[in-house]
Amino acid sequence: MRTDSRVESLQKQEHARSRERRYEALVRVVARPLHRYLLRRTHLNQVDDVLAETMLVLWRRLDDIPGMPAESAPVADQVLPWCYGVARGCLANTRRAERRRLRLVERLTHMASPSPPPAHANDHEDLYAAMGLLGEVDREVVLLWGWEELSPRAIAEVTGLSPNAVSIRLHRAKKKLAAALERKNGTPVGHKADEGRSNR
Repeated sequence: MRTDSRVESLQKQEHARSRERRYEALVRVVARPLHRYLLRRTHLNQVDDVLAETMLVLWRRLDDIPGMPAESAPVADQVLPWCYGVARGCLANTRRAERRRLRLVERLTHMASPSPPPAHANDHEDLYAAMGLLGEVDREVVLLWGWEELSPRAIAEVTGLSPNAVSIRLHRAKKKLAAALERKNGTPVGHKADEGRSNR
């Protein structure tokens, strides 16, 4: 009986070590892209907290990550869309908590507390202004396509939309952005919206 217990204990230890190795391999693949993803979407002082929460969820749900191999190192294109989805959810939770906190502060002080724009907003003022014309989901679709360079199928995995819905939203959003920038600058944007990246 003691031998069985020892074997079971050794198996649990090996399982724990294997899980740690898999998680460490995942972190090496996704940590930087997730950090960049969050930097583009929230204030610098929130990025580390949201990233830590995201990584905790990934640890807890390691076995649920699509494309996560049992032994070999994960492939970024296979695991990142799902991980972006987790980061998106963690960021939404943080924003909800921040909104609740600000409402409480406003009630206590009777003063509004507007959030400052992102530090990098001045770099592309016209583009950010045009992006503000898009709905939240369309804006996220464009950002995932433009910054994270995801295909509609991968964007669908992040957002919960169908690939077809993503393609339609992306096409309409790019047309809307192009028209807004053309109106702002008074000159044609320069080239037709290219869907090439969406075929990856």
